[in-house]
Amino acid sequence: MSPDSPGPRTPEGTVYTHGHHESVLRSHNVRTAADSAAYLLPHLRAGMDLLDAGSGPGTITADLAEAVAPGTVTAVEATDQAMELTRRTAAERDVNVRCVVTDVHRLDLPDDSFDVVHAHQVLQHVGDPVQALREMRRVCRPGGVVAVRDADYAGFTWFPQIPELDRWLELYRRAAWANGGEPDAGRRLPAWERAAGFAEVEVSSSTWCFADAPSRAWWGGMWAERILHSAIAAQLTDTGWATRAELEAISAAWLRWTESPDGVLVIPHVEVLARG
Repeated sequence: MSPDSPGPRTPEGTVYTHGHHESVLRSHNVRTAADSAAYLLPHLRAGMDLLDAGSGPGTITADLAEAVAPGTVTAVEATDQAMELTRRTAAERDVNVRCVVTDVHRLDLPDDSFDVVHAHQVLQHVGDPVQALREMRRVCRPGGVVAVRDADYAGFTWFPQIPELDRWLELYRRAAWANGGEPDAGRRLPAWERAAGFAEVEVSSSTWCFADAPSRAWWGGMWAERILHSAIAAQLTDTGWATRAELEAISAAWLRWTESPDGVLVIPHVEVLARG
């Protein structure tokens, strides 16, 4: 852990670093089970009961609901505001999703309720990931599977090397740690799973790669806006960790990266199927 990391974290101190600005939702709304939960899909069967913890905009949730139909899908979010996004997508996709607002550290759900518990990009944002996994284990039936996937920010790799993007990563990780999260969660997932009591931990990895003009324009344009207008922008300027001028320089750097024909960005993810 970096010297800037705050050390022990508590659920009560956790803040969602990204917030819910339109530029953030634009990023999350395009996620699918195919690009974000491919490691889990071969293990799904019709009729399963599935919990999607941290369902967000609900695009992955809806795909999972289609995969296990006529089984049940329950979506969990921490706030009504976040859950409303899931409800909207479920209605648009005409899938049956039960929505529950509850804390992932203390799920308001019975023991042994689900065949599959899924969480995508969730554990990096929670105050106590091991406790969250214990809760996922508690509500998972014997013989079921808990599937988690998280990115690892320290492993982000890009070209061309642009100093302002190095600064972007430094600032993002500092903000995430201050909010009680762990931006380098990916590499820690197997250790967290074992600490939560899982007997069988199957680990794999996959990447998102942005290397053609459309994907660079989407990712770079999205972050050029997020660094100026989303929750992290306010946090960085309010704390004095960055000036508005510095954030504008980072925004411009993202746009320069999108315009480079040699531009590449690789985001590593670790994914774990845990049983027992």
